[in-house]
Amino acid sequence: MDFFWLGLGLAAAGYFIGSGLQNFKSPTTPDLFDLSDDDEHKLIGEKDVHWFIGVTKEDAKKLIEEHPNVPHLTLNGKTYYPREKLKKWLLEIGDADNN
Repeated sequence: MDFFWLGLGLAAAGYFIGSGLQNFKSPTTPDLFDLSDDDEHKLIGEKDVHWFIGVTKEDAKKLIEEHPNVPHLTLNGKTYYPREKLKKWLLEIGDADNN
């Protein structure tokens, strides 16, 4: 009976290894270690902006009210902020305050 389980384990291991080798370096599968997300096209909802900026909800709301030029778009009555453009905008206003 021990040989049965050993054989079953080897068969399963062979299947998973073979399946992995079929997809090895396949351009259609994402690389698990690729940290370069395509952030340029990701949107942040209005309720999550405070988390992205790292401030309270009230502070984020006040910042957006004081700076109407913050990059955003409105779809179906909801406001979204492009992640990369928001990041660049925050860096720009941070540099402007330091000068």
